[in-house]
Amino acid sequence: MAKKTSIGGQALLEGIMMRGPEKTAMAVRHTSGQIVIEEYETKGKDRSKICKLPFIRGLFNMYDSLTFGYKCLMRSAELSGLDEEEEAKKKNKEPSKWDKLFEKLLMPIATVLAVVLAFGLFLYLPMQLWKWLAAGVPSIADSYFLRACFEGILRIIVFVLYVWATSLMKDIRRTYMYHGAEHKTIFCYEAELPLTVENVRKQSRLHPRCGTSFLILVLIVGIVISMFIRIDNLALRMIVKLCTFPVVIGVGYELIKLAGRKDNWLTRAISAPGKALQRITTREPDDGMIECAIEAMKLVIPEDGSDQW
Repeated sequence: MAKKTSIGGQALLEGIMMRGPEKTAMAVRHTSGQIVIEEYETKGKDRSKICKLPFIRGLFNMYDSLTFGYKCLMRSAELSGLDEEEEAKKKNKEPSKWDKLFEKLLMPIATVLAVVLAFGLFLYLPMQLWKWLAAGVPSIADSYFLRACFEGILRIIVFVLYVWATSLMKDIRRTYMYHGAEHKTIFCYEAELPLTVENVRKQSRLHPRCGTSFLILVLIVGIVISMFIRIDNLALRMIVKLCTFPVVIGVGYELIKLAGRKDNWLTRAISAPGKALQRITTREPDDGMIECAIEAMKLVIPEDGSDQW
């Protein structure tokens, strides 16, 4: 039986980050062809025991993944040489004062628009559509079960469509290939095979313990919790749903950990929706991508076996 590891990772721009219990490593392919390595101490490993309790640890781990993952993503652009190429292009064309002003304003404007769009699509739109539907079909208006299912399924559809749309972009497709290399390398390590390109290439790119699976689980758990929110006022319902977010995250995290630790009919059922979506968010990598994943993986494997569940 294959061993189960707690090591996880993240696809970057032309590279991969692997996170072990003690160390985190990035391996990024520079435009020159060389693999550039950076190592860090794993964030959050020294937190107090209360922060590592079930249903609480999920919030802290999600925060670490988002903040540190974003830093690694930005750093990978520098290590890959993509920023250097962009700077070289800018030097050949001196930007005007309007271009400089636009660049300064672009990030905050894009951030605000992203938050508004996410809030509108994932929270307001499903609730408003249900309100219109219930007004047209009064017989379902009082069914909290149907309302939770309608809103939740619509959120999942919007999320899947968004992921599919991003997969059509060339740069995102390459990132999804690195995502596939990350999963294959973890599977190879769990199978206790030597970390070689040949061995990694044979592995599945669909892993039960994946950020994609976690997001889908969060949306599904949200449906169940929504069934208990029996509030009709739209604004108040949105506020209450936002307040349940920590609970949804906590439960979703415990489910993804269970799916990564065990292999039975229940965990396979838990993993099934996420694995289905991974057919979009992962792609078969080339050998160079696998080499990056292997280099990052080798650096985070602890000698004392503390990465095992």
